[in-house]
Amino acid sequence: MKFLVADDSMVMRSIITKVINSLGHETVHAANGQQVLELVEEIGADIDLVLLDWNMPVLNGVETVKAIRGGSRFSAIPIIMISTESEDAKIDEALKAGATGYVPKPFTPEALSSAIQKALTHNAIV
Repeated sequence: MKFLVADDSMVMRSIITKVINSLGHETVHAANGQQVLELVEEIGADIDLVLLDWNMPVLNGVETVKAIRGGSRFSAIPIIMISTESEDAKIDEALKAGATGYVPKPFTPEALSSAIQKALTHNAIV
């Protein structure tokens, strides 16, 4: 499976990628929401899951979720937000925008792995 990892921090993309690789999956990367939208349009049929940060330049995570859910022919791709924005109101905002799940930073590899498995197997809110 191929996952799109979007975070403006290269270090965070690397940390997330290590967890994904340990699960046997591949990754492609984006540093902002606009790059996410471009990749979804370009290779969306190959993307099984999007993991994205809230606070990114150009388009933030919530704007990116809304754009994918609102008009992309790949609007059914599961999306997990991974963010330092951990207040209940922020989590609710992301889920209402269309995120499949939400993982607050900092996270453990186990918490991220669990959220990924839930999103892929149940397409349920995690």
